[in-house]
Amino acid sequence: MLMPKRVKWRKVQRGRMSGPAKSGRTVAFGDFGIATTEPAWVTARQIEAARRAMTRQINRGGKVWIRIFPDKPITKKPAETRMGSGKGAPDQWVAVVKPGRILFEIAGVTRPEAVEAFRLAGMKLPVSTVIVERSADLGEVVFGKKFLQKVALGVPTTDEAPAAAGAAPKEPELVKPAKPAKEDEA
Repeated sequence: MLMPKRVKWRKVQRGRMSGPAKSGRTVAFGDFGIATTEPAWVTARQIEAARRAMTRQINRGGKVWIRIFPDKPITKKPAETRMGSGKGAPDQWVAVVKPGRILFEIAGVTRPEAVEAFRLAGMKLPVSTVIVERSADLGEVVFGKKFLQKVALGVPTTDEAPAAAGAAPKEPELVKPAKPAKEDEA
């Protein structure tokens, strides 16, 4: 499993995961990538499980890049230990990912193979993901509130013109039902 060879500090604070990813948002090495749409800690075991699922699916035909590295130690105290007596010992390593971060990339496979490999890898990860493709604009995925709302509602995220010349854009259906209006009791 992935872990740093050595670190300056054995124990670190929990930190914050708010806001979109500031780096690692473009498909840089492969043709296809899988990006996260929500913040999370991805453990070294989850990264390895996703990598194995992808390599089994593509039958070692393409090349896989792991774009995240678990460099944050998570501590844990032993079971049945009383409160206090300091911080626990390092237990596992995690990678902090924010929305828009590319987790894995694949090259040398067809689009259906890449989609299936990323689908299997996404099942091993604790975050919801979206598949992205390298494009002319360097494959950057723009994640913001509007994009995440569109993903949640299942609306196409590209700003394409409607297929028919005079067709009006389709309104997204809301997932949550509307609350009933309160009746005045008089």
